[in-house]
Order: sequence, then C-alpha cells, then structure tokens
Amino acid sequence: MCGRFTLFTDFETIIDRFNIDFAIEESLYNPNFNVAPSQSVLSVINDGEKNRLGYLRWGLIPPWSKDMKIGYKMINARSETISEKPSFRNSYKKKRCLILADSFFEWKRTEERKIPMRIKLKDNQPFGMAGLWESWKSPEGETIYSCSVITTQPNQLMTEIHDRMPVILKPEDEQFWLDPTNTDINSLNKLLVPFDFEQMEAFEVSNEVNSPKNNSPSLIQRIC
Repeated sequence: MCGRFTLFTDFETIIDRFNIDFAIEESLYNPNFNVAPSQSVLSVINDGEKNRLGYLRWGLIPPWSKDMKIGYKMINARSETISEKPSFRNSYKKKRCLILADSFFEWKRTEERKIPMRIKLKDNQPFGMAGLWESWKSPEGETIYSCSVITTQPNQLMTEIHDRMPVILKPEDEQFWLDPTNTDINSLNKLLVPFDFEQMEAFEVSNEVNSPKNNSPSLIQRIC
C-alpha cells in the first residue's frame, strides 16, 4: 500500500513540472514532510481543457456512500481491480488525477522491527502518482472532493521493502492519464506498471515518521 508520502518541492517548480494552467493561490500551499490519510493532498486534474492544481482529501468517498468515514478504507486502489470495483470503476473511466509527491515512505519488516524507509527518485524531482478522484455531497449539503492512490506490484527496489508500491507515471504519460476523453481501459491499464527501479533509491529514516503528528525536515534525512 501507499500510506505516507512527502511534498515539499517549491511551488513554482510544481507549476512548471506539471504544466499547470490554473492553480490555487501559492499562499495555500503548505510543504508537508509526512502526508497521511484524510489530509488534503496537492493534486492535478484536467477539466477537458486545462490542468488544474488544487487539494483533494486523501481517502476516496464514492458518491453513493452514506458516510464519509468509508474514505479511511479507500486511500489506495489496486491497479488489478479498479476497472471492476464499484467504488472505483466510474472514476477510472472519467475522473483520473495526479497526486503529487517527491518521496514516499514504506516500512520494511525484519525479524526485529519495522524499519521506516524513504523512497524517492535519484534526481530529486517531484513525480505524479496515478490517482482517482470523486465528489461526494454530505447530508448537510457540503461537497467534498477526495482521492485514492493507485498501487501496483513492486519493482526490483521495492520488492525488498513491501509487496505494493504506488503507480508513478512517466512524465510523458501524465497528460494522457489526465485527459477525461481517454476512456479506453486497455490503453489506461498499460500505464499502471511499476516505475523503473534504476531511477529510484531507498534509505532508512527516523522512527519519528511513524507518527503523522510529526512533520519536519528531519523526517526525510538518511540514517544509513
């Protein structure tokens, strides 16, 4: 699964890297060294004409749900089943997004303990995780926009850490993924593959990352 990540890249770099046409005010952007489920995550959607940058709640709430708490169970969507699951299949066809990150955390199990690992691109660039989004209206009439990170099988780097990893899209595939007019499932499925392990690296970080209450640059520092 993917249950924790970071995004602290400067705002202008994000705008340029992801070809943003319309964005939230820069003052609303808060670098986050320990993004956790139910928090707001910076994401890109395409409205058919423009790439729009804004925040979505992490944990997808299907429009038919009676309770937003279902979102806590919907932070990830498995690539192998999203075209079939009632919670995700409509979003997969029409409401795809990029969930932005510059690294993610996963816990490597050993006989003694679980070791927090930070995984990132070797060139330190931000990347887009393939995501799905939805809008949900509460009984009180409030509309909540939420999302889920799509996961896939691990690549050669991740296989020693965990049995799943987020789908990280190649930059050249991002616009095709975002375009809501692209509805061919077979073409979309071809994008949901493990990212090239040779472009990634992983290292141990502080146990402080275990708690989502902790959020500081010290969490991303290499221990060994």
